[in-house]
Amino acid sequence: MRKKILLSEVPLPLSPRPPSTHTPPLKVSWRWDALPFHLTEAQGFENQSSLTSSLSDHLVGKDPQAMRTGQRQNKGMRTRLGCLSHKSDSCSDFTAILPDKPNRALKRLSTEEATRWADSFDVLLSHKYGVAAFRAFLKTEFSEENLEFWLACEEFKKTRSTTKLVSKAHRIFEEFVDVQAPREVNIDFQTREETRKNMQEPSLTCFDQAQGKVHSLMEKDSYPRFLRSKMYLDLLTQSQRRLS
Repeated sequence: MRKKILLSEVPLPLSPRPPSTHTPPLKVSWRWDALPFHLTEAQGFENQSSLTSSLSDHLVGKDPQAMRTGQRQNKGMRTRLGCLSHKSDSCSDFTAILPDKPNRALKRLSTEEATRWADSFDVLLSHKYGVAAFRAFLKTEFSEENLEFWLACEEFKKTRSTTKLVSKAHRIFEEFVDVQAPREVNIDFQTREETRKNMQEPSLTCFDQAQGKVHSLMEKDSYPRFLRSKMYLDLLTQSQRRLS
């Protein structure tokens, strides 16, 4: 007696799947709690080298050129993370940014000189180590572009060659003043547009209005915080100890 075979029991042939021409994008992701560091309010970032190297490994893989680029970026990242682990007003380790060798610079700085920085903002800007200390403080607030622009304008005013004056003016404008410039300073729209018009015929005074606005901003905002910062107070204390 023949066994009846139901149609549902017969396996259907599978049609071959066409080869996929789509290459899925490479996804880069990680869990923050899996990285070799942790952040607490009291301790700040720990194991910063492990943090930056881990991020680089995730982002650049093992490509030698990318790894070299990542290593250069890590150096700047570690510096900023060191200051981010504390509030900017309490960050006092700025000696690495001072001109010359740090110890030599600190030895040259007298208590009288450091105290005079509090007389006025212009007195601070007239002193080499005052500028260096103020720049280090601004770096902790990520606003050093204001000081760099002011210094660039001061140097620009010393230009005597007409050819160099034009090229320097456009370089300063493109770096600090133009919209979405790499180190764009915080100035109002009217000042920015007036400076843009000045670029048609650059002169030694073409940045005066913008420089004045940035100077006023630093004097009213960043400078008072610098004088109250632990960075400045510690510097005064260190200079006084050397005299005792």
